[in-house]
Amino acid sequence: MDLVLWRHAEAEEAAEGQNDLRRSLTSRGEKQAARVASWLDRQLPEGARILCSPARRCEQTVLALGRKYKIRNELAPEATVDDVLEIAQWPTAKHTILIVGHQPVLGEVIAKLLNVEQGGCAIRKGAAWWLRTRVRDGDKETVVVAVQSPDAV
Repeated sequence: MDLVLWRHAEAEEAAEGQNDLRRSLTSRGEKQAARVASWLDRQLPEGARILCSPARRCEQTVLALGRKYKIRNELAPEATVDDVLEIAQWPTAKHTILIVGHQPVLGEVIAKLLNVEQGGCAIRKGAAWWLRTRVRDGDKETVVVAVQSPDAV
């Protein structure tokens, strides 16, 4: 199974009293989303399932991809590692799954799947991590297929 974790691009700071879910991307964030979306569009298979946090900044990020997606409330900023893995149907999903969400949970998912002992992995704003589960010599393992930063595209 392939799991792609895409952190939302750069967003505005929350104004006093503003609902965190209503924060929008900055103009820099829009450019970051477009660059990574272009790369993802070339890599993702047609049947990929795309799931997105209900936060405006995540939806604006995924809109740059120009593909159908579903909003999943379970991917909101307070999501847990277990929430993300359950939504992704890890490791048994038949299709590639792309999740657009937030730090720190996306980094915590990566750390768990890669057996990183200390905390989570840092994911830059707008970056995508592509992970794959496979069986080798009878053991299941997770490998990193690609990491794409918006500054590198």
